[in-house]
Amino acid sequence: MKAQILATTAAAALLGGCVTINTEEGDPLAELKEAQAYNPDIPAGTGYFAERSDLPLYAPDFTKISEDDYLPAYEQAMMIHKAEIEAIKNNPAAPNFENTIVAIEKAGSMLGRINTVFFALTGSNTTDRLDEINTEISPKLTEHYDSITLDPALFARVKAVYDNRAAMTMTVEDAKLLETTYDTMVHAGALLSDAEREQVKAINSQLSTLTTEFSQAARAAMSDQPVIFDTREELAGLSDNDIKSAADLATEKGFDGKYAIALQNTTQQPLLPSMENRAAREKLFMASYHRADGTTDVDTRMLIAKIAKLRADKAALFGEADWASYAMWDRMAEKPKTALDFMEQMVPALAATQRREAALLTAAIAADGGDYEVKPWDWYRYANRIKAEQFDLDEDAVMEYFVLDKVLEDGVFYMAEKLYGLTFQKRTDLPVYHPDVTTYTVFDRDGRELGIFYFDPFQRPSKRGGAWMSNFVEQSHLYGTKPVIYNVLNIPKAPAGEVQLVSFDWVNTTFHEFGHALHGFFADQRYESLSGTATARDFVEYPSQVHEMWATWPSVLSNYAKHYETGETIPDEMIEKIEAAAKFNQGYDFGEVVEAALLDMKWSALSPAEAAAIDTPEKVDAFERRSLEELGLEIDLVPPRYRSTYFSHIFSSPAGYSAGYYSYLWTEMLDRDSRKWFIENGGLTRENGDHYRATVLSRGGTMDYFQMFQNFAGRAPDVTPMLEARGLVAGDEAADSEVSDGKLPGSAVN
Repeated sequence: MKAQILATTAAAALLGGCVTINTEEGDPLAELKEAQAYNPDIPAGTGYFAERSDLPLYAPDFTKISEDDYLPAYEQAMMIHKAEIEAIKNNPAAPNFENTIVAIEKAGSMLGRINTVFFALTGSNTTDRLDEINTEISPKLTEHYDSITLDPALFARVKAVYDNRAAMTMTVEDAKLLETTYDTMVHAGALLSDAEREQVKAINSQLSTLTTEFSQAARAAMSDQPVIFDTREELAGLSDNDIKSAADLATEKGFDGKYAIALQNTTQQPLLPSMENRAAREKLFMASYHRADGTTDVDTRMLIAKIAKLRADKAALFGEADWASYAMWDRMAEKPKTALDFMEQMVPALAATQRREAALLTAAIAADGGDYEVKPWDWYRYANRIKAEQFDLDEDAVMEYFVLDKVLEDGVFYMAEKLYGLTFQKRTDLPVYHPDVTTYTVFDRDGRELGIFYFDPFQRPSKRGGAWMSNFVEQSHLYGTKPVIYNVLNIPKAPAGEVQLVSFDWVNTTFHEFGHALHGFFADQRYESLSGTATARDFVEYPSQVHEMWATWPSVLSNYAKHYETGETIPDEMIEKIEAAAKFNQGYDFGEVVEAALLDMKWSALSPAEAAAIDTPEKVDAFERRSLEELGLEIDLVPPRYRSTYFSHIFSSPAGYSAGYYSYLWTEMLDRDSRKWFIENGGLTRENGDHYRATVLSRGGTMDYFQMFQNFAGRAPDVTPMLEARGLVAGDEAADSEVSDGKLPGSAVN
């Protein structure tokens, strides 16, 4: 996702419409003459990134970009951006909204064009050279942006406009941009002393270097260190295609005649359930679990310790107790305690579920002739077996109904047409950064071009793990730009000539990521920095999650879920089994996410002294262990979705999802409550889609998030539908649940 820091909500008085407070103002004619007289000399850029692309909607032309372009372009773009900022500071006219706030918004356009392409490629199709450039340029970019956000003279102009806001006539979005600009600079350190600002700059530079190093190390530990098996027998249970892929990867890595399995992003590995050899299962799992912890030549533990210490030190400079308190300034939840209370209230029911499910799995092992208790590497093998028996669900048989092209075009696109009136046209004229990428023009409900969509579905060593959405071009009425958006997934690619089938999990992910894309396509903002998905970290996942509901909506499902050989539509009974089985195994599925979110908060809650005491790799391990044990969950049976050593969400960028991984749970609460609203109001209809678009998807980061949800649903959010969906509380038990009263900490609409 794009990482933009947004401020807290605008004043409640500004949320309802334009601000029309008219007080004494200066002479407009005199101000216009003064502005016209000021014509600063801004250097012109050269090279590809100096101007907008000449492709449709300014999409990037990858045929005209080489790796050697980036460093010179970056140096030039930072120089131009700095000159633009100097021009704002030196403007002899009194600071006003246009010559200061909008001017800051406009500055740095060349730099923005480089960033959107460069960081798209380092995430999805990197090379050794791009990694080298990233290592070199990241601290320079941090220093550059710090020099702007921490510039006292620039802040003085921003503050002058901000302090005069009551006497100004602004739209709601103007008011939000002003508040965002001011609050972002304050959060960066504009109100600190000169010495403190210098300390912040030094910390930011170090964090940029360390988090880039962490990101590259974590990716190397995943993509460059596959697990090697000597014999085919060790891989018994895997499909012929999986075994062939393992043999091919081993050859590619220099292990001819052996078999290699590449690690996936999370602690659990997708091939484990199919593997019959328990020792082989344990080997694969332990390689994943011990990734980047010094078991091999990759060790991120001291990077983690240094990052945690620097974050705690930075928070202290702002008078905050810990990094979480500092980082959550613009979140929907606002305070660490709100997020912690939200998660911790789930722990008792979740712990009981883990113990109950573990006992079921150990019993299944005994029934299978095994004389051992379930371990993490056994869990999904026997959980899937119980699913198959209890729900008569065969995961491999389910996959046969999900052909990737149909999932996208006849499923996701079909949903978008029925709900929002969108249509799509595949195109072959746009250059792409990898042959696996396909592109589509997206047309709006009135037939006009809405944007361009890039789809990059397959796993490859040059791509980091996970799935995400971002923009090559942001929507902005100020610039007259429409969104150019990409989705990136990590689906294992079928061998050449084979039909590309996908698991139901990847079906859900495809709908999820396109939910992010819709959030971007429906952006209707004047300013890029408030546009589309430029929302709080604990809100941005909500619109994407709610779109997962349409993956199994009957009319959508019947349009895309066709057997790859017979063309038969997936039987209703199979879907009923999928949905019934979804509530089983929540001890693991939900538990590993809750543990990761709570582990993130533990790292983010360290004081400077506590962080300083974690000064060896062994102490990093001990802190992680102690933190997980304090949760009261069965952590040896259900390890967190990510251990600290490869938790890229929270350690691979200066901020990222740190003190924010809880967002996936928080937004699931909003998602499940929204699904309830859709169902109660008729489901997949244009009326419902237009309402959701108007109240949520088109609003960007322009208003209070609780107010936004209330505008959509007509009420505050309720956590109960999420717990029911997870099988942690039954519908008829909701009235007795501690968390079923519809009240959420901080949910009052002001």
